[in-house]
Amino acid sequence: MKRLPNEVKHRILILGASGFLGHAIYKELCPYFNTFGTYNTENPQFDKNQHFFQYNIEEDDIYEILDIVKPSIIISALRGDFSAQFIAHKHVAEYISNHKTKFIFLSSANVFDAYSKYPSYEEDKTLSNSIYGHFKIKIENMLLRLPKKKVAILRLPMVFGPYCPRLKEIAQLISDKEPVEIFPNLIMNVTTHTKVTQQIHYIINRNKSGVFHLGSTDLVHHDEFIKDIINVSGLKKAIYKRVYTTNDDRYLAVLPKYNMLPKNLQLLSQEILTELEI
Repeated sequence: MKRLPNEVKHRILILGASGFLGHAIYKELCPYFNTFGTYNTENPQFDKNQHFFQYNIEEDDIYEILDIVKPSIIISALRGDFSAQFIAHKHVAEYISNHKTKFIFLSSANVFDAYSKYPSYEEDKTLSNSIYGHFKIKIENMLLRLPKKKVAILRLPMVFGPYCPRLKEIAQLISDKEPVEIFPNLIMNVTTHTKVTQQIHYIINRNKSGVFHLGSTDLVHHDEFIKDIINVSGLKKAIYKRVYTTNDDRYLAVLPKYNMLPKNLQLLSQEILTELEI
């Protein structure tokens, strides 16, 4: 991506930069911005890197890292205990209120998992039946009380990539001759870590704020897409367990309507299969 004049000014802190998606974001932004990250468990790769801070969400105070880095942008890709995450995000929100700092929060399609008859758009009311979705809504609502220009909420569907946790889990199940669960009635959209990182880069460059739905522009059935993923990844002899949660089709898809990104930053589900093809 072309470097813009304002890029060098940003100091970016990625919370959860050692995870699959957090590290992908770090690698995308690092060449263009002064980028820092947090990691949890000890790792020689991060221990020696002065741009990385060890941070245990249940024990450490995020204020210490914020005071050292003084970020102009904070990106949260945190995982872990929900209560500890909520407190950490509350502290970040307080920091943002008192500083010239913007917050980019990675949320989830699960904030809509109580709705099943239609795909969801940016301005739809959130409602979830799951603990995970309810947790994400709680943080979203807290952030939506901040000045609008200071927050970007990115709602993501299932994220795939060559070394993503979901694909590793599927490979392990196949290796152990355990069944892979597929949901024939679930209609969803999907994305890749590479596309998400490019979209975040664009949102930073253009100083965008608000709610973004960053899934593929087309919809897929969960069972068919997982089978396609397994086939293109070269995994053999999968056993499938079909799970029917309802008799009717149900949607868990986040589609953009108001905050549309440029065509080159949109994607179709087929592009994900192409990226994973071996």
